[in-house]
Amino acid sequence: QVSPRWIRALEVGQSHLVGEGVTVTLLDSNHCPGAVMFLFEGAFGTILYTGDFRYSRAMQEEPALRGRRIDRLYLDNTHCHPQRDLPSRQHATRQAACIIRAHPQHHVVIGLYSLGKEALLVELALEFGTWVVVSPQRLQQMRLLELPDVFTDEEGAGRIRVVDVAEIRWDTLTSWNKLHPTIAIVPTGRPMRVTHPNIHLVPYSDHSSFSELCEFVEWLRPCSVIPIVKGGVCQAYFQSYLSPAPQALPDLQTPEPTQEPAPLQSRGTGQEPMCLLKKAACRPAPQGVVYESPEKQTEKSEDFMGTEGPQQKDCGERGCAGPTDEESEEAEGEQPGAAGAAGAASRTPQHFPSGLAGQYLLTPLNVLKQNSSQKFVKLVEDFFRRGEAS
Repeated sequence: QVSPRWIRALEVGQSHLVGEGVTVTLLDSNHCPGAVMFLFEGAFGTILYTGDFRYSRAMQEEPALRGRRIDRLYLDNTHCHPQRDLPSRQHATRQAACIIRAHPQHHVVIGLYSLGKEALLVELALEFGTWVVVSPQRLQQMRLLELPDVFTDEEGAGRIRVVDVAEIRWDTLTSWNKLHPTIAIVPTGRPMRVTHPNIHLVPYSDHSSFSELCEFVEWLRPCSVIPIVKGGVCQAYFQSYLSPAPQALPDLQTPEPTQEPAPLQSRGTGQEPMCLLKKAACRPAPQGVVYESPEKQTEKSEDFMGTEGPQQKDCGERGCAGPTDEESEEAEGEQPGAAGAAGAASRTPQHFPSGLAGQYLLTPLNVLKQNSSQKFVKLVEDFFRRGEAS
């Protein structure tokens, strides 16, 4: 529900001028569809903000990062702990397949949030030759993402069904099993206890494991690492990987808004983003992801926490072995604090937002903290009042 006047579409992998001497480049973060990292460059130095991301070695081939000195790295520290060394998503997918294979007569229910882990569903559908039944809204989303045609909203058409993770509870499992033998799979990097023996946890995460974080920081060698998950610490783990601190950098300052020059404009369809947004609003498509607060996510996860069920086992080629750890964690990657955005194939607007937007869009956090929310609201009201008067 953001007013289109504040939205500026940027293409992934292309540098965009957002102020005098300030550029930003969007890089795929290997997380949810559309999630990106932001690379800022200017007089303040070079800043990489990962947002929610899962490191892969393919990132080392990214031209915008190769050989680049990074002064500040804002890092997704969701799993930044030596005991949080999760398997790869491919290995976690094999574990899920192992669980399904061990229950050949059971229906399979998979609990997910509104976005993410689509690759897991596709792999399982192909592995077992079945449709994946989803809600009509999620089916629209899968089609917008142009995923393989393995999804349907026809009830009973496939053995695997997707529900909201909040539905994976003792009472729902009991109810489903009265109708037909059913198992539930919760793909998550967050260790937890479950309340029903037919609920199975799979350590599938869209966030980097601890060893992946170490490899990423060691390769990038930034001057400093700043965690983006509240309450997390991580710089101590990477101290030996850091480059020598540069000379004192100038403070972050808000650049004057400027129009993006032609060479840096996005190559698009010849339509302004505003037109694309209006067209998208006319289609019967999902309204987008509504991210809840970390507190709400924690409350939601407690729905299937309680008495400990059977330990989830790790899968080899056919057999299974090994439990997951039971330490606590900040909510796994579906947390909102990390920035994620989708690049759009369209031209940039004619003018960069000016006035109030220009003042606050790139304002450092320490400056924003000096102003109360009441003052900000008053500035917004004054800004619109001046616009109406003109």
